[in-house]
Amino acid sequence: MPHFFINSASVNGNNVIINDKENYNHIAKSLRARIGEEIKLCDQLENIYRCKITSITKSEINTEILSKEKSIRKLPFSLALAQSPLRSDAQLTLVEKATELGVNIIYPVYTDNCALPRNAASAKIEKWQKTMYEASKQCERADIPTCAQLTTLDKLPLASFDTILVYAERNEETTLKEFIKNHPDISRILIIIGPEGGFSDREFEWFKSQNLPLVTLGSLILKAETAAIAGIGNLIYGYSK
Repeated sequence: MPHFFINSASVNGNNVIINDKENYNHIAKSLRARIGEEIKLCDQLENIYRCKITSITKSEINTEILSKEKSIRKLPFSLALAQSPLRSDAQLTLVEKATELGVNIIYPVYTDNCALPRNAASAKIEKWQKTMYEASKQCERADIPTCAQLTTLDKLPLASFDTILVYAERNEETTLKEFIKNHPDISRILIIIGPEGGFSDREFEWFKSQNLPLVTLGSLILKAETAAIAGIGNLIYGYSK
């Protein structure tokens, strides 16, 4: 069933009026929805409304609320990803899958071996945010994750997290499995993943200065986007109750 984001101000009693241009065009023109069809709407309070379309005019769609419930589609902890931007489709795949897996915020980090020029990476933030928005609708998330502005490792808000992991296949100190076993409780976690060329010696020295643990996903060498998807998925599985 189609899923769309709305503001709670659109809810009036047992009805929801959809009159913003993006949702109207998507529902009425792209999907060619008809009176009597059902759609799902989600507001900023993470309420999910299952609605039936009652009328469609040239400027708005009126719906009747059939049921309302709180969304359960989120992780039991806050998960952030800091990663060095990749080229073209690889980066779009990464931000899409990270969104589907429940990441709350992505920090694009300009590293020594970053695949994109700094200006090019900064110019793509809006596109990545749009991809995350569309992915949130597709996987029926109740919230929309944030794509932060381009930053550097030393500007990451490390103090905001109780757990920080650096995925570094060639310089690992422990496995992810061992780390999870030794750190069973987490609340706010940040995963840091480097570019295709890996982190530089200077960056490894910085990790050491910050006492950040280096973990591995196994003996195989993974592409950056694969490492991000596998790393997030394995972490979620490891902390599943």
